[in-house]
Amino acid sequence: MNATIGFVGLGNMGGRMTRRLIDAGLDVIGYDPVTEAITSAGATPSGDVRALAAASDIVFLSLPDSRVVETVILGDDGILEALRPGTTVVDLSTSSPASTREIHRRLMKRNIGYLDAGISGGAAAADSGTLTLMVGGSSDDVARVQPYLQPFAARVFHVGESGAGHVVKLLNNFLNAVALSATAEVMIAGKKAGIDLAVLLDVLNSSSGVNFATLNRFPRIITGDYLEGGLTNTLMLKDVALYAELIGELGVAGLNVPGPMAAFGLARQLGYADSISNTVVDAIGDISGGVRLHVDDRGTR
Repeated sequence: MNATIGFVGLGNMGGRMTRRLIDAGLDVIGYDPVTEAITSAGATPSGDVRALAAASDIVFLSLPDSRVVETVILGDDGILEALRPGTTVVDLSTSSPASTREIHRRLMKRNIGYLDAGISGGAAAADSGTLTLMVGGSSDDVARVQPYLQPFAARVFHVGESGAGHVVKLLNNFLNAVALSATAEVMIAGKKAGIDLAVLLDVLNSSSGVNFATLNRFPRIITGDYLEGGLTNTLMLKDVALYAELIGELGVAGLNVPGPMAAFGLARQLGYADSISNTVVDAIGDISGGVRLHVDDRGTR
């Protein structure tokens, strides 16, 4: 592997993936508004995103939403004109599939590859290089970048043409949001009913209510470990809204959308906007009599 990698957005997830690439012996040029994020990840800093694009064979993006992705690529100061023909851009963000397909169309005209690669697994999986990727785009582009995904992804699924990766990511993220918000409500109810929470989780994980949150989140949350470093409540709410937009376009009834929309919206309103989405359980606890699953020596979580 001898391609020069550009990485735009070295935040919570981007920084971790960048470190995995560097640890694999790759040269990575980094761009982020927060300079410390670049140096912390160990990338070569670039003060100009267009210069990064011009120097890179593969450009990874890990950005908050489609609006930012569009600005970085298509904006007045974007990288579109700087990208060389034959370059491949990989969007690791959770973006609108419609926006993704439009960017793909624009880049194709310049002989630039574009892949939408939704990621799943969170900060711990990024650190260990065991993320799951769901990728949309051409088979040739997927094959070209595959070796450069391996440092941070254990499983890579090519799920279809442009936009398909972000569709599958939204479907997965919505189920994650439902499971997390519903389990948070159940755990608060169990606490108020006087049930031992460790026993409750053992029962759920041996029964039909088992899900990712009961298996991987709440065994830690009930000890006071909120697994910091994952998706915030604001970003979780954004993903639920994108899912609702997607199924509206598809003509699918969104009967289960109101629950997580209300839960993560509540978390934002109560001051947990930039906290990890696991704190949705505290937001639900706040309006349920001030309940906390874990109490420290000061009487707070």
